[in-house]
Amino acid sequence: MTTQLLVNSTPFETRVALVENAQLVELMLERRADKGLVGNIYLAKVQRVLPGMQAAFLDIGLEKSAFLYVGDILPHEPGDLDPEETDMPTRPPRPNLLIQELIKSGQTVLVQVMKDAIGTKGPRVNCNPSIPGHHVVFLPMSAHIGISRKITDEAERESLKSILTPMAPEGTGFIARTISQGVSKERLEDDCRFLISLWEDIQKRASKLPAPSLVQPELDLLLKCARDMTNDQLERIMIDDKAEVEHVRKFTELIDPKLAEKIEFFSGPEPIFSHYSIESEITRAMNRKVWLRSGGYLIIDQAEALTVIDVNTGRFVGRRNFDETILKTNLEAVKEVAFQLRLRNIGGMIIIDFIDMEQEEDRERIVNALQDILKKDKARCNVIKISELGLVEMTRQRKRESLEHTLCEPCFYCDGKGSLKSKRTISYEVFRELSEHNWNQEEDQLVVQAHPEVIDFMRNFEGDTLSFLESKIDKKLALKPRGSFHQEQFDVFASRFK
Repeated sequence: MTTQLLVNSTPFETRVALVENAQLVELMLERRADKGLVGNIYLAKVQRVLPGMQAAFLDIGLEKSAFLYVGDILPHEPGDLDPEETDMPTRPPRPNLLIQELIKSGQTVLVQVMKDAIGTKGPRVNCNPSIPGHHVVFLPMSAHIGISRKITDEAERESLKSILTPMAPEGTGFIARTISQGVSKERLEDDCRFLISLWEDIQKRASKLPAPSLVQPELDLLLKCARDMTNDQLERIMIDDKAEVEHVRKFTELIDPKLAEKIEFFSGPEPIFSHYSIESEITRAMNRKVWLRSGGYLIIDQAEALTVIDVNTGRFVGRRNFDETILKTNLEAVKEVAFQLRLRNIGGMIIIDFIDMEQEEDRERIVNALQDILKKDKARCNVIKISELGLVEMTRQRKRESLEHTLCEPCFYCDGKGSLKSKRTISYEVFRELSEHNWNQEEDQLVVQAHPEVIDFMRNFEGDTLSFLESKIDKKLALKPRGSFHQEQFDVFASRFK
């Protein structure tokens, strides 16, 4: 499998496309006006401690308060650590911890952002910073030596442990990343020493800064991608800006000279994302309907805390029998669902409505296929058994907003509802207002102001109703179109007839 990073860099935005076998599988972007927070280390001030939620809100100097859960305060035990992650907690907090005994309002604490603010929620932080390098991750608060689960050779695992254990100061630890496999002892020790000195520098700066303050920012998106990429996975990094090419090359020469050799400048006549058809893939990722090659399709609907994916046979009618058609469509949908989840960066709770299958073995086959393909996803996924109705419940780790929520905003007209009250519905609301209100008897006219299309509807389709209302309330009706009104907006008031 050939993998490459395609980078479109501008003064206002950096976009990084991860391409596998000539297909876009992940899009990451960072805007200068709205940089992500994950990895940033802050000196924070505790605002409120909530014993009922076993959580606290912290001021880190941003508009939204940060959220600190009780399980993210004390150092984690070895069993709590996930060697493939740098944001550590993977198990529920130990039940004997009470947050009111650990921190107090007004206290200052050093925290690291684990998840960006999503929707109405502020960023989530912990008190156990991890300092990632290219080959290892330093754990200043956890006396644990971990090895990436993707390193399966036992001799290699033991060798890495023997190198990292003596390098860790008392009470600290390291995690060997996948890329550390086969790296020389000297190189790993250099990485360890650099990360330890960086942590010491962070502590010194934190002791001199007022709370709240940003103590250590995370690397920008492009450098972070370069730091976290595994050499044997990556064929090249193609960047369309010469200054960024030199910037990234200098950085990679420090962390991995072999990686620096893979950085290239794109000088094509057309934009890099257009040349590699990335722009069209981004457009496709915004569509609600996703067609399958067989003629079936997916409908993807995202809410703040839940995403629903509906699988339909569409134009696919099969060649043998109905059960075979359903199974083939569902199996094709499994691959597309896994691809779309990663491409769109959809996280949280996900419900997949597969087409109903009669055979239990077919349902099991779908679940097994989904679980197998999701193992390739870097985000943690948990799939629940399929129900009799063909529903699969699953969760996917979410650290930042989905692609749709990043690139889009709620419709200013429907306010994100996706639908409007019909012109007939608004007309009938106007009629109720006219007939149920106690109008001033001295005024002989009622003025109705509404959107032009609503006014036209009332005149063209509800003329009899308007005549009836004029007779009932004994007042003349004046319909006034207002182009500035929202379709659901109207105003009714009394006046004297001129």
